[in-house]
Order: sequence, then structure tokens, then C-alpha cells
Amino acid sequence: MNASVPPAGAPEAEWLARGRALALQGQVQTALALYEQASEHFPASSNVRIGLAGLCWQAGQHERAESLLREWLTDHGNDAASTFLLVDLLRQQGRLDDAAEAMHALFAHGQQSADTVIRAVEALDDYGRQQDAAAICEAAIANGAEDPRLHAYAGMLAIQLGQFERTRRHYDIAMAMSPDAVEWNIPLGLAGLQRYRDTQHPDFAFFRELLQRSALSDAARSGTLFALGKAYDDVEEVEQAVQVLRQANALMQQNHPWSRKLWKRSIEARLGAPSYGPPLEPADDWTPVFIVGVPRSGTTLLAERLARHPQVRARGELGWLQVAAQRVTQAATIQRTVLEDAAALYATHARQGEQDAHWIIDKQPLNLLHVDLILTLWPHARIIHCERNARDTALSLWMQSFHDRAHDYAYDFDDIAAVIHGCRRLMALWTKRYSGSIRTVRYETFVAAPDEELAALEAWLRLPPAPPAATAPTPSPISTASVWQARQPVYTRSAGRWQRYAAYLPELLALPEY
Repeated sequence: MNASVPPAGAPEAEWLARGRALALQGQVQTALALYEQASEHFPASSNVRIGLAGLCWQAGQHERAESLLREWLTDHGNDAASTFLLVDLLRQQGRLDDAAEAMHALFAHGQQSADTVIRAVEALDDYGRQQDAAAICEAAIANGAEDPRLHAYAGMLAIQLGQFERTRRHYDIAMAMSPDAVEWNIPLGLAGLQRYRDTQHPDFAFFRELLQRSALSDAARSGTLFALGKAYDDVEEVEQAVQVLRQANALMQQNHPWSRKLWKRSIEARLGAPSYGPPLEPADDWTPVFIVGVPRSGTTLLAERLARHPQVRARGELGWLQVAAQRVTQAATIQRTVLEDAAALYATHARQGEQDAHWIIDKQPLNLLHVDLILTLWPHARIIHCERNARDTALSLWMQSFHDRAHDYAYDFDDIAAVIHGCRRLMALWTKRYSGSIRTVRYETFVAAPDEELAALEAWLRLPPAPPAATAPTPSPISTASVWQARQPVYTRSAGRWQRYAAYLPELLALPEY
């Protein structure tokens, strides 16, 4: 008898434990065979079905894994664990429409716990499906769910979708329901809903009152300080803005240290990196468009404007190029198959099964680090480099609270200067090496004449003229700090803003203007 098979009459838990142990030891096929037998002994067990489907997925049997889960969910539509596994499987294949449909089906079978709703919302938000996440969250609230966290999530999603009045309503309810709600980034969310006109707005008093609370966590305190600093900036009370923003940045720097030395080493490594080899064949059915630059240099604004063309899709800041880069650099040798697999991985998540969009935008600014890999994987790709006055860029970074640890440099001007300098050195190399594939757009020029600059950029991208009667696509969700600004008419207020701050932030003068 096979030693891995439990004895006759063994309970389900023993079968599951043995299967998990085999899988952890890398014996996937043996574990798969064990779970096949377990499914015969325990046909009504969701744990066995989930385990079997998971092992099929791990063994590369994606179609069978999906079939097992869908068959189970036909009779057990309210099984959250099976649904989440199916959704994750579909997401890994870039089938985000199918993933969202499967998630909706779970909630169509009846109410779920608030924790399950939140897990679904977080997953869909991570997948870039904010509309679907918001619909599930709003439905749970409408059906009587009384968890304040749901209102906080609904508010967060409404911000990304540009529904600013809805955001405030949800945030007000969350704060009325729970004193802990102020710990959920609500002050920052409130500050990002509008441009304040005067200090009589009740948010000013609310932010100040919060800062008097001794029990406020460091994260909530720094977020509230950033919110108040943004509010003072809106009403042009520069000295007060600087005072509170110095406190916010000091608190963040204390809790989120960043290594300038490691950054400089990474830039030197990229400058001296060997070639990835001959480029792959260009695709003929889509064009990757990467908008890169130092963060806060106009990447969100530009992506939002370009995505108004019916054949363009903006995917936000995907993050999958970094995954592809890690896989390539970790390979023992960079063979063509390694590059092809990296290109396929990225394309799956960028295209998302959508065939109508020929130009797909990834606006992760620090994809700038991987321009050489981009043009090896897709020699026909277009790189749009956003450049902005260094002092304005530094000020904008310093005034923001970032949730991504990749931006921990933003709380110190010397660190910001190192990032700007490193990015410019790299872009100088890329522009010299790939001049035909890169176009630089200056922020100041774009905001001064957006229509002319956009027309020139569309011509360079070889976008066809949009049909006169074409319906503009639904605006893409925006999850960056530019969420409010990018939805307003283009304005020039932020060009040269550093000059108003120089008297209070002499650190700005240590940076070059350009």
C-alpha cells in the first residue's frame, strides 16, 4: 500500500494533512493523486474540492481546476472559499471580466459577512475593478450591513471613481459609527475631495481637533498632518502649510527609513547592466505604452487624457513589469524563452483579454528603471517620459503621503534629490540608446497648451483619428494622489509653485530648476 495514503476509515482531516505535507515537499503529482482519492471518499467536502482544484492549478492543469470549482459552485454558490480560489485563478490568466463575474455570483446567492465583503472588495480593487468592488460594497450596505468599515471602503472606492460627494457621505457615516474610523485614512481622503477656498471649511477644525488626540496612532497623525498641510496649501497659507508638513514628513521619515546608498547602487547597476540580447519580434495586434518619469511629474494627468481615445486603455500602475524583470534577472541564463515568458506574463495582465484596445498604457513612473527590458520585450513599445521642474517635483513629493513603501524617499529633500538625479541619469542613457522609441513631454508645456501637446503625442503614437460620434470611454479609476487634480480641467497653478515656498523651504534652492 502507498505509504502516503491514509489507512481505511481515516478521517478527512488526515487526508488533507497528508496532501498538504506532500505539496509542501514539492511532491505535487503525488499530492494530486491523493486528493483524487480523497474526493471519492469525501465527495461533499468543500475542503477536498478546493485542495484538489488548487493542486490542479499548481500542476498547470488550469482548465481542470476551473472546471472543478465551477461544478462545485453550481450547487454551492455561496461557498466563499471556492469562489475566491476561482477568482484568483481567473485573475492569474488575465480574465478580469470573468473574475468579476464570479465574485458577483457569490453575493447573488445571499448575504455574506462583512469580512467576506471586505476581502472581495480588496481583491477587486487590487485587480483594478473598482466599479465592481464599489457595487458589491454598496449592495452590502443597502442590504443592511452595519459595519463602519464598509462605509470607509465605499468612500475609498468612490474617490477613485471620481464620486466625491458620495465619498464624503460614506466617510461621515463611518466616523459617526466608530471612533476608530479616523485611523482608516479618512482625513487624507477628505482633503483630496476638493480644493479648499478658505479656512472656515469645517475640515480645518476637524483636522486640528484630531491632532489634539493623544491616542491617535503615528500613521493617523501623519496622515492628518498631510491633510491639513494640503488644506493650507489650497488657501495659500504657505507658512502654516510648511509648519504642519514638516511635522508630517519627520514622523514618516522616523517610521519609514529609506536607504539613499542602496538607491545610488541600484542606479549604477542599471547604468552598467549588460544587454538583454536581441529584441523579440514586435506584436502586430497591440502597442504597449509606458508613461515614465519621477513620480509627481504629470504621469497620471497624461495617462488620463490619452485614455479618452476609444482605442486606448489606461491600466494604472500595473506592477507586472517589475515581476517580469525579477524573473528575467533571476534566470540562470537569459535565453529567448525566458524573455518570451516574461513578455507573455506581462501581456496577459495588461491586455486582460480585451481585443478592442490597440494601445495600452502602464503609467507606473518607475518603470523608467527598466526601459531597456521594455524595448527588448516589445521593440515597438512607446515610452513617454514626463519631465517637470525639479523643484516643483520635489515639493509635490514632499507634500504627499504615500502608502507604497517604494516612495519612502519622499519625506526628505536630500533623498528626493537623489531619486531625481538618478532618474535623469538613466533617462539620458535610454534616450541616447533608444531615441526613436522615447518622447519627452514637459509638464509645464503640456499644461500651458494641452490640446496641442496631446495632438502631437497622438500623432507620434500613430493613433487613428477618433470617430466624431465616438462615445468617450468611462474614465478610468485613479488610485494615485492625483485623483482629484487629474479629473479637473488642465490648469497651470502647479507650474512654478516652488517659488511661493522657497522662503520657508530653503532646501528647494539646493535643487536645480530643470
